[in-house]
Amino acid sequence: MLLTPKRRKHRKQIVPSLKWKSARWNTVSFGDYWLKATTSWYISNRQIEAARKVIVRHTKKVWRLWLRVFPDVPFTKKWLEMPMGKWKWDVDIYKAPVKKGKIILEVWWLDKELTEKILTSAAKKLPIKARVVAKWELN
Repeated sequence: MLLTPKRRKHRKQIVPSLKWKSARWNTVSFGDYWLKATTSWYISNRQIEAARKVIVRHTKKVWRLWLRVFPDVPFTKKWLEMPMGKWKWDVDIYKAPVKKGKIILEVWWLDKELTEKILTSAAKKLPIKARVVAKWELN
């Protein structure tokens, strides 16, 4: 099931800027390994689900996964053959703004080589560049 907000107050919202580095959500909270964004862009709910499925497919029930991004910014799309105008269109997809330095997901796992292999394959599903960082590499 794709990640979407349950309800919205307004259909459209101001799209946040991705100009600077992330000031929030750039520290570790739960896991031992995590994907850290090295570029800024918007990640859709379909891309988050694809990365999550890669991790679930390769691991069994001895892992924990924490998604640190949630797609809550609505992006609208015009219908085909519609004239130019400033009407409010239907929401096409929800995306999560990810700035450089933000932690995308965290994983608790036992084996180092397998975890890095799985997280790099999950990072290939995302439209941004991300690197795998371990908890003990911080110090």
